[in-house]
Amino acid sequence: MTVLRERSEDPRSVPATYRRVAVVDLLRGLAIVLMALDHVREFLQAEQVDPLNLAQTTAPLFFTRWVTHVCPSLFLLLAGTASALSMEGRRTRPQQAQFLLVRGLWLVVLELTVVHVGWQFNFHFQSALGQVIWATGWSMICMAGLILLPWWVITAVGLLLIFGHNALDSVAAERFGDFAWLWRFLHAGGGIRYGTCDIYVAYPLIPWVGVMAAGFGFARLLRWDSPHRASVISLLGVVMLALFVVLRGCNIFGDPSPWQPQSTPLRSLMAILNCQKYPPSLSYLLITLGPVFAAWPLWERAHGPLARFLIVFGRVPLFFYVVHLFVIHAITVVIVYAQVGSFPDWLWGFPPGHAGPGAGVSLPVLFLIWISVVLIHYPLCRWYDGLKSRRPRSLLRFL
Repeated sequence: MTVLRERSEDPRSVPATYRRVAVVDLLRGLAIVLMALDHVREFLQAEQVDPLNLAQTTAPLFFTRWVTHVCPSLFLLLAGTASALSMEGRRTRPQQAQFLLVRGLWLVVLELTVVHVGWQFNFHFQSALGQVIWATGWSMICMAGLILLPWWVITAVGLLLIFGHNALDSVAAERFGDFAWLWRFLHAGGGIRYGTCDIYVAYPLIPWVGVMAAGFGFARLLRWDSPHRASVISLLGVVMLALFVVLRGCNIFGDPSPWQPQSTPLRSLMAILNCQKYPPSLSYLLITLGPVFAAWPLWERAHGPLARFLIVFGRVPLFFYVVHLFVIHAITVVIVYAQVGSFPDWLWGFPPGHAGPGAGVSLPVLFLIWISVVLIHYPLCRWYDGLKSRRPRSLLRFL
């Protein structure tokens, strides 16, 4: 995957195929870096409130949380796009299907083992949480079957799931009796039991596999050899934003929780933007992916130091994800012990969404910690990217 290496290099002189692939890495890098911000906040936010609870939150806290909503949407979309791009002259569809199946199973196992330890700092596997890595893994398993179909069918399935899944919101899992667990896994989310293990599905499958399938179809547009390609993608983003304004602004369809007018215009805007993430509503997907598409010409022209910095992370996002959990959690343990002189129980479990009582840092300090975490990981990710590039057929390609 070639990127623009020299600061002085004119991006227009670089082949279009390379620029298109580089922009995928750039956006994946942006997503993983923003995700690190959310995870630092999960562990170290001092305010004992839900940042999305409009009755308690502040605007800075709300938008610190809200801006990271783009992360899972971009990850799943670009995973589908990267899957399609990787077949260009390298893999047949059956070979790609086999790769997606193996990688998907690996991601599910990784979520329930290594990622679990990173989040919780314990080896109690009787309870687990299915989050973004879980959703990516199961979506890849589904894509292993879908990928054998024509691209337009895959795209149509993706769009159908994205635009239609909110019509199923009124269907309660309990309606299916002994198979309630399956509906929670597919759409509703919530707790399911497998043997002696309780798994809370935060990221149910149906909406996310739709995003990945749509991303597969998006690769077709990304490969379109036309000077108007970036403008068309940008127009698509504008249409998505306009659709969000109509559907969400008028409370027509697309989110199970209608917004209510608030005491000020800013807080009313926060209410409109506060769409359901678990599972992602249509409005959530429109407002997180719409701006990315609308700004597409800017992404394709980005070639400066910051772009190259983000691309490093975008080339090894899973490696960054796994390592940064352990780093952030370890930093949290040190800070909290320095603050309260002990190791509270919440340090050895999933973070409560903020630091425990008497612990945590202010937002400015939180942002400094986030930037430090990202900078710490840069040389490590650059090293791993080089190692992975030198061994393209090794097991390293799964991390």
